[in-house]
Amino acid sequence: MGKILAGKTSEITPGKIVKVESDGKAILVANVDGNYYAMDDVCTHQGASLSEGMIEGSTITCPWHGSTWDCKTGKLVAFASQLNDLASYKVVVESDNVFVET
Repeated sequence: MGKILAGKTSEITPGKIVKVESDGKAILVANVDGNYYAMDDVCTHQGASLSEGMIEGSTITCPWHGSTWDCKTGKLVAFASQLNDLASYKVVVESDNVFVET
């Protein structure tokens, strides 16, 4: 298991999404009311980068076709067809650094 620096707590403010990469895998990190969550960044519908979408509460909306995902769990919330859930990752805050454990 590795650890990726996603950024500083001052950079990932509430309601913000950032994208990080690890070994060619894109992961998004979201700040929901001061808590940090991470999941795969690529929508399983047609490959859009979810970090380019909108976040409302813990729900992220895909910028291409509107699928919605819970960033706390990586699970699909709603879409016209069934999509595979995304992997979620543990986030650790050390001092003012936000890390994703992969």
